[in-house]
Amino acid sequence: MRLDKFLADSGAGTRTEVKKLIQKGMVQVNGETAKKPELKVDPERDVVEFGGERLGARAEFVYYLLHKPAGYVSATEDIREKTVLELVPKDGRRNLFPVGRLDKDTEGLLLITDDGDFAHSITSPKKHVDKKYVANLDGEITDDTIKAFSDGIEFSDGTKCRSAVLECDENDKKTGIVTICEGKYHQVKKMFLCCGLKVVHLQRISIGGLYLDSNLHIGECKLLTDLDKKSVFIGNIH
Repeated sequence: MRLDKFLADSGAGTRTEVKKLIQKGMVQVNGETAKKPELKVDPERDVVEFGGERLGARAEFVYYLLHKPAGYVSATEDIREKTVLELVPKDGRRNLFPVGRLDKDTEGLLLITDDGDFAHSITSPKKHVDKKYVANLDGEITDDTIKAFSDGIEFSDGTKCRSAVLECDENDKKTGIVTICEGKYHQVKKMFLCCGLKVVHLQRISIGGLYLDSNLHIGECKLLTDLDKKSVFIGNIH
């Protein structure tokens, strides 16, 4: 395995970040300073250290925050489409899956893990974990739109959405920030359609108190810290 991939998999940073760490001489392999990110290492045999700490201990579960790009489906496999699992480090020993879903053309924060209990605690309707989105629209948000979201929108098939928070800037009424506590299929897009507006671009920016990392480029992922995981369950307004 390449050293930069090993470091990224171990949580030392993104592939771009760990390459810089190696170039700065901050990584040691078997007691010697590593100089090249493409150096081959054997996780079972070689001792890799960063900041005086040995890396590579296998955690019980892993938790990735992915900056999902458009064009990928939120699934573990698909015979026709690219899946979000293609964007996270591959480890055949783990059964990774996306927590909930983002539509194929929706970008932003998506969690990927192999911890079923953690995923359930986020997606269960009883937990009411808030999800926040930025929606760019083909028309302007009005006071009636904001009230409709607050009251709870009902779709044509009878599905009723819980109360949601819609905010917009006075200077840009074609962009709204939506906070929902559910995850119904195409929910945000359908809610706006019920108000006569079409979503032209949608990005999820937070789950609970966990926000999309502004330093994480689209298509990149990073391992969550314990503090990151806890933040998912704080700051909810529902």
